[in-house]
Amino acid sequence: MTGRPELEAKSKNRTWRVGTLSYSLLGLALLFAWLLMGDFAWNARERAVTPLSQIMLKAQGASDTLVGILIGSLPAALGMFLSPIIGYRSDRYRSRLGRRIPFLLVSTPIAAASMAGLAFAPMAGAWMDSALGRHSPGAGMCFLIFFAMCWLLFEVAAITGNNLFIALINDVVPREVLGRFFGLFRIISLGVGIGFNFFLMGKAEDYTREMILGLALIYGIGFGLMCLRVKEGEYPEVEEPTVRLGFFAAARQYFRECFHHPYYLWLFGASAMAITAFTPVNTFSLFYAKSVGLELEYYGKALAMGFVVSLILSYPIGALADRIHPLRVAMGSLFLYLPLCIWGAWQATTSGSYAFGFVAHVVISGLYFTGTASIGQRLFPKERFAQFASAAQLVLGSFTITVPAVMGVVLDFNGRYYPLTFLAGGCLTLAAIFCFVVVIRKYQELGGDSRYQPPLAEGFAK
Repeated sequence: MTGRPELEAKSKNRTWRVGTLSYSLLGLALLFAWLLMGDFAWNARERAVTPLSQIMLKAQGASDTLVGILIGSLPAALGMFLSPIIGYRSDRYRSRLGRRIPFLLVSTPIAAASMAGLAFAPMAGAWMDSALGRHSPGAGMCFLIFFAMCWLLFEVAAITGNNLFIALINDVVPREVLGRFFGLFRIISLGVGIGFNFFLMGKAEDYTREMILGLALIYGIGFGLMCLRVKEGEYPEVEEPTVRLGFFAAARQYFRECFHHPYYLWLFGASAMAITAFTPVNTFSLFYAKSVGLELEYYGKALAMGFVVSLILSYPIGALADRIHPLRVAMGSLFLYLPLCIWGAWQATTSGSYAFGFVAHVVISGLYFTGTASIGQRLFPKERFAQFASAAQLVLGSFTITVPAVMGVVLDFNGRYYPLTFLAGGCLTLAAIFCFVVVIRKYQELGGDSRYQPPLAEGFAK
């Protein structure tokens, strides 16, 4: 009897630590609340802006090739250029507000403003066409020019926010609860997707501008509040050379640290191919639905159904990843996706068969993304997390620049036969499985589950 109150008191007084930060149970709950508010705003933007932009582009007569370049390839190209710079500099940046928050406070209002610009792109295009008169390239081209400018600005801000939000989580969330946090993170993400696709997708063509403006407001306020309320700890000073490194010297150091070991090359390649395996279907899913006669409302409901299943599985999959490691969950997910791609390439040609295949695609891709959410935290050096995450993004970018654009060209030249997206996904899945087999073998050589240590470059600060 005397032991139980002592145990209860110990539980109430427990503290969680990460770096110089420490949290009581209440403090940890508040941290989760603010981060998840930012997560809600972030996912509202991520889940809805792309399909709404696709609808806007299609309404203005854009081709699949142009959509693939703007929505798929352009963000990847920007990510390849910006992610290494952002990751390298933020890991080494020190300020009163921390090393991630200052960058996020700059990028958030830019992202919100550029989203508002996207909402008014059709009106701006019509105004530009009228103002230019006989010198105008046409209303459609004026729209595309204004849309592309806003989209470029949006992607620059979004890439900055995406990279550093994950890095911020790595810096402020204690390791003991990281898996549970990512489980909640995934639930919020899927909940936003369910709400948008089930309730709003069917109205997206009629209220595109209003929806994008609403998302800009949600993101600007929600993510901005998170930045102001979450506090970073203190970081050890970085030992920099006496002479400040120029761009090329810093680039050499970056590549030496991130790509010196074959293990990282295989890991980056495996992750990039696995993520890109889902890209062909994701990029053209809305157009695929229309091509087989699946109405936009039912497409949204099918997507929402896939999200509901993924939401139910999120916490168990996160727990499974904690138990057996994200690498093994990745392999299992890919082994499920490969036969679906083979089936979809030959059979997903009617509204009913496509709806089934699309829901299965959403569920299996959800298994992969949920199960591998903490793979970077588990495998990258903690001291340079953002830098190594950006290196992974650099490799991923080489695939995501190419795949959407090439897929768009292939579809345009093949009469927009969208089952080819499943075929492309299957080929990438097979390549990713091979790479993950190599990664798992090297992971075991580096200590495996019990003694794993990420390999470091010579002179790397431990």
